[in-house]
Amino acid sequence: MSRIHEALKKAEQEKASQQSQAPGPVSAPRYREGSSIPPFTTNAVVEPPVGKIRANNVLGGIRFEELVARCTHPEWKATSELLVPLTGESQRAFGERFRTLRSRLYQVAGTRTLRRVLVTSSVQGEGKTFVATNLVRSIIRQADRRVLLIDADLRAPRLHTSLGAPSGPGLSDFLRGEADEYQIIQNSSMAPNLCFIPCGSRVSNPSELLLSDRMKALLDTIAPAFDWVILDTPPSLPVHDANSLADICDGVLFVVKAGETAFESAKKAASGFREKNLLGVVLNQVEDSGEDGAQYYGSHDHK
Repeated sequence: MSRIHEALKKAEQEKASQQSQAPGPVSAPRYREGSSIPPFTTNAVVEPPVGKIRANNVLGGIRFEELVARCTHPEWKATSELLVPLTGESQRAFGERFRTLRSRLYQVAGTRTLRRVLVTSSVQGEGKTFVATNLVRSIIRQADRRVLLIDADLRAPRLHTSLGAPSGPGLSDFLRGEADEYQIIQNSSMAPNLCFIPCGSRVSNPSELLLSDRMKALLDTIAPAFDWVILDTPPSLPVHDANSLADICDGVLFVVKAGETAFESAKKAASGFREKNLLGVVLNQVEDSGEDGAQYYGSHDHK
C-alpha cells in the first residue's frame, strides 16, 4: 500500500472512529476555532539527499533587494487564528512538525527543480491555508531564504487575514490588467525575506483569470527572484483551478483533514495530481501519538 493511500485511509478511519465515539489509540488536545495551538502532524517520508537551494534573486534582471524597494510596504498585523507558535517550550512540537515538512521539501529540491509549490485540498475547511501559512513561516525563519506567498484562491481568500495584510491590490487586479507586478507585491518589516501577493478584488470569472497566459507570465517573471513560491489555491473537487495551476508549478502538497475528509473524496481529488508532480499528502488534525513530526506522506512511494 502506498504511503499516500495510507494517509487517505487513515483520515477515513479517524472519521469512522469519531462517528462511533470509539476511543482512538492515542489522544491529544485537538485544535478548536480560536485555539492558540492549531493542529498539524507529519511524519515526512522523503529520502533523497539534502541539496542546497539557491535563488537567482532576480526579477527580469532586477535583484531581490531592488524588487523589495519597489514593491508596496503596508504594515502587517498577523493574527493568531491560522498560526502555530514556533517558539516556547509547550509549542515546540508543533513548530517542529513544520520544520520537518520544510526539511523534506528541501530534500526533494536537492534532486530536481522545486520552487513553485501549490497547496490545495479536496474540499473547503481541510486546512490548506493553515498549512501554507505555517510552512512559509517556518521557511522564513531562515534569513537567507526568500519566499513569495500567493493567495491564488480567488473564491474564498484568507491569507491576507492570517498576515493581517491588505487584501488588495492583488492577483486578480494584475490578471485583469489593472495593476502591475510591483503594485500587487507586498513586503513588511516584520518579515523582510517574505513577499506576499493577496487575492485582490473579487471577480466573477476566477477560473478564466487563473488559466490566462498572464498568470503563467507572472510566475515565470517573479519566481526566479525567490527560493520558494507558495500558492494557496481553491479546493480541487468543487472547481478546477488548482488542477490547472498545478501545470505551471513544480509540485503539489495535498491537505487532508483527519476525521472529516471522506476517503473516496480525498482519493479522487488526490488522483488528479498524480501526473502533476504530487509531492505528497499532509494529514492535518491528527490525534498526536507522541511521535516526532507530523504525518506527511511522500509521493515517491507510489512511483
